[in-house]
Amino acid sequence: MPATFALISRPALPRQRFEALLAAAGAAGLLSAPPEELPVFSNNQRLIVRTHVEQDAAGFRQKVERFFAGYLATGALQAQDACLAVAPDQLVQAERLLLVMDVDSTLIRQEVIELLAAHAGREAEVAAVTEAAMRGELDFAASLIQRVATLKGLPESVLEEVGARIEYSRGARHLIERFHAAGHLVGVVSGGFQQILDPLAKDLNLDYALANTLGIVDGVLDGTVHGQIVDRSTKQAMLREWAERNQIPLTATIAAGDGANDLDLLGAAGLGVAFNAKPALREHAAVKLDFPDLEVIADLVLGSAVEEGSVFDHPALDTPAAAE
Repeated sequence: MPATFALISRPALPRQRFEALLAAAGAAGLLSAPPEELPVFSNNQRLIVRTHVEQDAAGFRQKVERFFAGYLATGALQAQDACLAVAPDQLVQAERLLLVMDVDSTLIRQEVIELLAAHAGREAEVAAVTEAAMRGELDFAASLIQRVATLKGLPESVLEEVGARIEYSRGARHLIERFHAAGHLVGVVSGGFQQILDPLAKDLNLDYALANTLGIVDGVLDGTVHGQIVDRSTKQAMLREWAERNQIPLTATIAAGDGANDLDLLGAAGLGVAFNAKPALREHAAVKLDFPDLEVIADLVLGSAVEEGSVFDHPALDTPAAAE
């Protein structure tokens, strides 16, 4: 299956360094035309080159990964300076796509459970458990129960206080807007909490949003999770369910996340994106995005960037309040 190969710089990477990377990719035989003949697009301080390759996506991706590892070894760039990604044309050319993302440390910059735990004076303890769970060292469901128990006795009002502190990851709003403008669907599924997620889903006009429900009795958190826990198997199941509901084949789905709890989600999708991810997830993902800009996903699969210096350049909208 032919593929689309994209080279995308981190925001504000000097152009000469990006052009050197492009030239090296050309010398390695990875481009469909000489580097000087390929247009360089710009979007919100990112430089973008897309090229079509008449090669199997999986095999070509291996070539790209070997090339980039070798290039990084020279010291010319660091991994967080650029994203080199390969997407099957079956996905890029699909009539309708479904994008499903994790929330904590993906859609948003923070881990909500840690923000809540700070109100109980247990932030450091909870953060350590969260890190271990995201590395895949602890069972997620068991670790969530352990962490939520530390919240027992907190007033329900802390949910609104924490919600006001949340910041979207760079590019999150523009990513969703571009997917919707192209007629595609966007959902999120989270090991976090529905009471925090609902206002974000409304603000971003998400098509689907699922998370865990915190137990609340008489206006006080009771330290439990109500209903089925959203774990890695649930995340995969929701991707499949939402795709089937909209008659979208799995080959036309994209998933993005950062931790071990997202392994099944990315594995089921047509294209999996590891977003500033832990090694447990990163090594299994088709796309490794090592700088914090979610809109790169749209650059890769939508191809609607325009020429450098155009009105498509826009400021980042990183917080819910920024849209008001």
